[in-house]
Amino acid sequence: MSNQTMQQHDGAQPGDVRQSDPTSGNSTGDGREAATPWTRIAGLVLGVAALLLVVGSAFSWPAVNSGPHQVPLGVVAPGGAAEQLVPRLAAAAGEDAFDVQPLADRAAAEQAIADREIYGAVVLDPAGGEMLTASAASPAIAQALTQLAANVPAEAGGPLQVSELAPLPADDPRGAGFATAVLPLVIAGIIAGAASALAVEGGRGRQLTAMLALVATAGLVLAGVSQLWLGSLEGSYWANAGVLALGAAAVGAVVLGLVRLIGMPGVGLTALVMVLLGSPLSGAATGPEMLPAGWGALGQLLPPGATATALRSVAWFDGAGSGQAFLVLGCWLAAGLVLLLVPQRHVRTT
Repeated sequence: MSNQTMQQHDGAQPGDVRQSDPTSGNSTGDGREAATPWTRIAGLVLGVAALLLVVGSAFSWPAVNSGPHQVPLGVVAPGGAAEQLVPRLAAAAGEDAFDVQPLADRAAAEQAIADREIYGAVVLDPAGGEMLTASAASPAIAQALTQLAANVPAEAGGPLQVSELAPLPADDPRGAGFATAVLPLVIAGIIAGAASALAVEGGRGRQLTAMLALVATAGLVLAGVSQLWLGSLEGSYWANAGVLALGAAAVGAVVLGLVRLIGMPGVGLTALVMVLLGSPLSGAATGPEMLPAGWGALGQLLPPGATATALRSVAWFDGAGSGQAFLVLGCWLAAGLVLLLVPQRHVRTT
């Protein structure tokens, strides 16, 4: 059968040039690239706008609405002085600003701060008033308590003298280095998981070993930058490096498992959760109680917030109050390992 006959057989005339559907994104039959439909461009613009709205809201909204919410605060006061002080604290800082906890004496208040049960304490006695603070637990809360101490009226025992029990390092008195350590930690975990899944062949065991080696290296490097170079951390360098490595592993394991399961979208999905939610809700800069009600608690259920809490506890409080944070990190790590055990998706090719 001739070429002309074949063309007539399928309904085409000699000399006809077939073109692909412009909406398919393929080139035309004469070699020209098909134009992208305006509807697709509009959808792209709207999608980017929606993404920027989410990003801007996630990072800006918690900061703008930052303030004390049920901050645990101890009170040591004789007789009915504590009952008189509580309404004054609520009037000065807000109705739900503090969760006031009566304590027996100053020694009990110091121990509660060391155990990370409270952020500070008001101590009233006939000789005068005192505010105990711990900037290492949260510089923002310590600053709020300092301002509150200055505004306590004389009839309530004020103004209060401020005593710092857990100061931040002299090289980083505002805690800026600690606050900025969360995002690099998340990035390190994402890179470790993605690199292990995409660049390492030979099965799950080899990929998992590579991921663990990468996060261990990340922990050593990040602890070295924060503690040995910037002086933003105190305590044991090795313990701090271990906490940072565990935080990166909690992120990296999820990335590794998701990439093996669904491919590259697993990297983007993890980044959305850990960066857009985990980082701004971590409370690393202020403390979870300074975030809008409920959001601080959510942040503590994600690896960035749990790592920040565990690192504070290990660096300044001998690990006190870190149990829940380590449990959260362990659960995320276990979830990543479970995803890793799911059979890898195989894409059929023709």
